[in-house]
Amino acid sequence: MRPKRAERPAATTIDAAMATIAAALDELLGQGRPIRLDLPDGSRLHMDRPLPFLWVKVGIDNSAAFDVVSANAAYLTAADTRLAEAVVAHLAPRLAERTGAFLLLDVDELAEDRFLTPDAPFLPPFEIALASGESAPERAALKRFSEAAASRKSRYRTPRVCDLPPPRSHLRRDIARLWVRFAPIYKAAGGKTIYPGLRDQVVANMIDSGLQAVGAFLKASKVAAPPSHRALGRRAFIEAVGRADRGLDKVASSFDFLLALTPINSEAAWAEFKAHDFKAAPTFLYRPLEIEVGAEKRKLYAVSLDHLEDPLLRDLLSEKQQELDLQLSLLAARETPRFAPLGRALYGGVEPSLKARAETILKAAVADGAASGPSLGAETVAAAAREMIAGYRSVFRDFDASVEIRSDLPPGLLVSNGRLLIARDTQVARDRLPALLSHEIGVHLLTYFNGAVQGLTILRSGLAGYEATQEGLAVLAEYLVGGMTAQRLRLLAARVIASHAMLEGAAFVETFAMLCDSYALSARTAFNIALRVYRGGGLAKDAIYLRGVSQVLAHLRRGGSLTPFWVGKISATHFDAIEELRARDLLRPPQLEPAFLSAEAARPRLKKAIAGIEPLDMISN
Repeated sequence: MRPKRAERPAATTIDAAMATIAAALDELLGQGRPIRLDLPDGSRLHMDRPLPFLWVKVGIDNSAAFDVVSANAAYLTAADTRLAEAVVAHLAPRLAERTGAFLLLDVDELAEDRFLTPDAPFLPPFEIALASGESAPERAALKRFSEAAASRKSRYRTPRVCDLPPPRSHLRRDIARLWVRFAPIYKAAGGKTIYPGLRDQVVANMIDSGLQAVGAFLKASKVAAPPSHRALGRRAFIEAVGRADRGLDKVASSFDFLLALTPINSEAAWAEFKAHDFKAAPTFLYRPLEIEVGAEKRKLYAVSLDHLEDPLLRDLLSEKQQELDLQLSLLAARETPRFAPLGRALYGGVEPSLKARAETILKAAVADGAASGPSLGAETVAAAAREMIAGYRSVFRDFDASVEIRSDLPPGLLVSNGRLLIARDTQVARDRLPALLSHEIGVHLLTYFNGAVQGLTILRSGLAGYEATQEGLAVLAEYLVGGMTAQRLRLLAARVIASHAMLEGAAFVETFAMLCDSYALSARTAFNIALRVYRGGGLAKDAIYLRGVSQVLAHLRRGGSLTPFWVGKISATHFDAIEELRARDLLRPPQLEPAFLSAEAARPRLKKAIAGIEPLDMISN
């Protein structure tokens, strides 16, 4: 039995659609109003701005080709060839007049994966077939697409670019075009099983290669092209992205992960530990959870990521969803044997190179001895913090940070969302105060409030894995203001050693003794480190400080800029993603940059960091 042919829309239906499109195009070109129109039989036209190209897919289906096309800033998914022809014929000349050129990218999948045969079962290449018109710009587009697609490294199947006989088409011959067909390698034999990861690779390859082809087409057409083909991507968030982003941020804002894992009885625990002559682990108490973990997980996975259209944003939000799931699992496992393995999954282990670097620091860095001058108490620290916050608020009025002094924290400072929390027992050496405030306010609070005004609210709570980079930047801030002492660097290194010992199975008392006996730390310092590492049941977060600053210093040594890091809370692994979003104008420049960067004393230190230094070189003379 033959499959039923899809019915073509009646001419009157096409005429009605074209009238709607004509009016929308007038608004796009005249007022800059984006086009997002639902057309007959599930067709859709999307253009977020006037662009010199249109991606087209004929056929409404669940194919990867459909995802490739609908991920772009200007696309048409058409149920019928006649509708596609009519839309393109109307749009092409007007867009070419506005932008100086126009390229149609006609994308679909090949009927079969012909290189996957019984006699070639071991990861054969896969076919990408291309065709174009005969003009020089069209041939330049084809050549660049071919080069870009073939250069993409794949873990499974390597692209092989072949010639495609130009498909039969009634489209006007004066419209420049590039036909792209690729093998459906994400489908297993028989087409019933889908490999999602392989599908995502193919979609990303086709999108990136296509945008590079557009850039080559514009250059050959003597039309100004953007400095990066990434700037040709979307410049507007569709509502599905906004809903998903808000949904994830709502879950992320429902709990404070680190505060829930911070003991509320640190002073009593220290007294208990000392009373037992440091031979028995103390009892740590935690604040009750304010959420029901199962309920929050249900809310988390009720956030749909199915219709975001933009692969980059989908990946960022998916990673955050998985991280939140792991954080919630950790809270549910607090003070149980399951906690430490989950903590390792979240923060990783301690790699040999990091442990070696920590040991080198502990051997080479000579402790500074007693701090000069009297220590500053919580009230004085809070007053200085409010003064620094007021300085930032005078430049950016939405820098609405608050300062709280609390009795339920270990000595020190902690940023919780937009609040700076100061333990009542805090004592800070006077010469360390600028470094401490630059760390907490100049990095952690600044990126929180910068992220809060971006289009993606998860830049406020943080992209997945952001913490190592955040702490690395914060430690760099301490160095730039001249506050990196040997004692402070030894503390960061000792946290790495303690984290490694905990992950290797050492008990609290064993790690405490090692820090005292092998590395000459005071009993109170060793206790504070052990408290942080063993909280909740064993959390290796404290290894990220030294890891993070090492990564940031390496980034500077390679010529990298710090500016993208201030747009919100991002990780080093997301640097390219942030650069792409910036190129697409989906992110605004940071509202604030840290005040310490412009300080006279910071400039020579930053210059040294850019030239290339190691963490040991940060110790102030």
